[in-house]
Amino acid sequence: MSYKIAVVVGSLRRESFNQQLAQALAKLAPQGFEFATSRIDDLPLYNQDDDKAQAPSVMRLKGEITAAQGVLFVTPEYNRSIPGVLKNAIDHASRPYGQSAWAGKPAGVIGISVGAIGTALAQQHLRNVLAYLDMPTLGQPEMFLQHKTGFFAADGSIAADDTKQFLQKFLEKYAEWVKYHSDKVANR
Repeated sequence: MSYKIAVVVGSLRRESFNQQLAQALAKLAPQGFEFATSRIDDLPLYNQDDDKAQAPSVMRLKGEITAAQGVLFVTPEYNRSIPGVLKNAIDHASRPYGQSAWAGKPAGVIGISVGAIGTALAQQHLRNVLAYLDMPTLGQPEMFLQHKTGFFAADGSIAADDTKQFLQKFLEKYAEWVKYHSDKVANR
């Protein structure tokens, strides 16, 4: 069986470290796993009045999440929390009430920042939101990455072998998580 993972990157910046990390992770994806980034930069600001007729970009995002066996969130930290653009995407795909595309999807959380604590606080806030959305979220290993010059190789891959191995172990654990929850749902 192959597993499709929707990757949601919480940064819109052209040279985003988190966008680069998402692309590098896709190159390290375990066998049988396909990582596809879900676009969130074209979503309107969430307004409950629009729940009756969601924008095509919202319907596309919900369709991508629904079609995936899991979701990997790759987020920066803005002011000790998640970026507004990520929260906006989460809100859109969770609405209207009772029609959340997120429910039951196994989640992974990772992020990179220039700060010494990586994206620890943003990840904690995101985990609180994901718990409410009924997304079983991988707890360990936690991945708080600090970006320094040379983190990424010229081809966009992870430069240091020890960091690459560290990330590979995270992805293998996340793959097990997705398989476990997918099998659980299939056997209901």
